[in-house]
Formats: sequence, structure tokens, C-alpha cells
Amino acid sequence: MRETGTRRLLHEKNLHLLFELTLGLKAIFALAEIAAGVATYLVPQRYFLALVLWVTRDEFAEDPHDLVANFLLHTAQHLSVDAQRFAGLYLLAHGVAKLWLVAGLLRERLWYFPVSIVVFALFIAYQAYRYTCTHSVWLLLVTALDITVIVLTWHEYRYLRSNRKTVIPGS
Repeated sequence: MRETGTRRLLHEKNLHLLFELTLGLKAIFALAEIAAGVATYLVPQRYFLALVLWVTRDEFAEDPHDLVANFLLHTAQHLSVDAQRFAGLYLLAHGVAKLWLVAGLLRERLWYFPVSIVVFALFIAYQAYRYTCTHSVWLLLVTALDITVIVLTWHEYRYLRSNRKTVIPGS
């Protein structure tokens, strides 16, 4: 009986560690989105075009028909100011929301858990829609991380709730 209890405790500690690790990854992605959002909103279009030309120059030298390089160049050349501002604000809002949720989850505030699950599920739904348009492998990877975070968040929520119910105040 004792061995089973110890094994369960180790299992819970490992799941909690994995939960914190995935939240750390979400926080890193959120900070990157915030930085990208600010840059996208504030940096003039000509600098984006210059950056794309600089990044893709070797690819164009090797293969003028390179699919990725041409896609990046085409996107940078046809990016409207409105689309750029929308992308900047979207990235900023998305990053701030994720960072706020991660902070609440790490502080173990119980009401953050169901809210986070719903918000991350909405992100997944949007990412699935975007995947149908772009077929981006990165979207699949981010979605896999979001699904993992939802599963671990649900587990952590249930674990915290059950432990808080069994603690008797004043003992």
C-alpha cells in the first residue's frame, strides 16, 4: 500500500513538473509574440522588406525560384499598413492574454484553470482554421503544445481542488 502511495506521489510530482515546463514554454512564446507584435506594429514596412531581402538574398542566389524565399518576398511586398497594424495588435493581444493566463496558473488561482482551458481551446480552434489556409507545420506544433497544456491544466486543476478539499483549516 505504501509503495502505491509513493508511486502516485512521484507520478503527481512528475506531472506537475511537466505542467510547469509547458507553462514555461507558453510564457516564452507569449513574450516572443509580444515582442513580435510591438515590432510589427511599430516598424515601417520598408524595413520589413529590407529584412526579407537581406535574409533571402543567398536563397535567391542559389535558386531564384525558391518557394519560401519567394513567399516571404511576396508577403513583404504586398503587406498593407492596415494588415500590418492588425497583425501587430493581434500578436500583442494574444501574447499578453497567454502571459496573464500562465501567471495565474502558476500562482495556482483555481478560477484561472477553467478560464485558461476555454481560452486555449479557442486558440486551438482558430489555429485549426488557420491551418486549413496555410498548412503550416508550426501551427501543428503550437496546437500540440496547447492540447498538452489543456490536458495538464485539467489534471492540475482536479489535483489542486481535491487537495484543497481534504485540508482541514486550523489543523
